[in-house]
Amino acid sequence: MAVTRPNPFLWVYYQYGGRLPTRDRQWVLHDGTCRTWLLRMVVRGLVMVAPVAAVLFLGFLWLGHSVPLAAGSIVLGVLVSLRYSLSYSVESVDRRLSRYGYPREHGSAVRAQAYDAAHVDEAERYRAVYRTTDE
Repeated sequence: MAVTRPNPFLWVYYQYGGRLPTRDRQWVLHDGTCRTWLLRMVVRGLVMVAPVAAVLFLGFLWLGHSVPLAAGSIVLGVLVSLRYSLSYSVESVDRRLSRYGYPREHGSAVRAQAYDAAHVDEAERYRAVYRTTDE
């Protein structure tokens, strides 16, 4: 089954915690388990904080603060928001996937399985060096 992206309006709705139609269930799984899932979490965090940051920036300017002060304040706020977003990214993705009917911690399991499959040769080298038994 091909994974189709939701339209831009649904995508923004999804970024703010909305539920996509069931036809996009596979895309939600892809979104939380693909190679770039963590980058997608950064984008999600930025999309969520962008309107607030824009309003605050304009508010700073309207109140007569300098541009560097306004920009610095907004940048620090965005960094704190991204830190919070990334701190709970694994739990957030697993919870989002469970809302679409996947088992608990399914996203973490899929990512771990993909990592193990991609790093089989490294695991074999590790076992060959460190897991030998000298009896």
